[in-house]
Amino acid sequence: MPKVKSKISPKMKWLFWSYDIKSLDLEEDKDYIITQTLNYGTWEDLNWLFKTYSRDKIKKVVKHPQRGAWFKKSLNFWTLMFNIKPQKDVFKKAIFNLDPLKK
Repeated sequence: MPKVKSKISPKMKWLFWSYDIKSLDLEEDKDYIITQTLNYGTWEDLNWLFKTYSRDKIKKVVKHPQRGAWFKKSLNFWTLMFNIKPQKDVFKKAIFNLDPLKK
């Protein structure tokens, strides 16, 4: 299956500072794209996200959050919005933490 080239607006480039947005694949990189947009996005970015991905795909990313990729308040908000009850250890591991001594 050929790669789906990014159709991410140049206005959203700041959400994906580690990547050249032209190299992002909307399907292969969906977990990263969805996580970054839910964590940092503006209303305009969120509108794009919900037009680009199904509610089920977005919900799946929230239900199975990437380790160390989420802000606590953001993940908490989206789990409430999607009525998801994550396991405590999964939620805790998903939270971005700069303090290596904090448990």
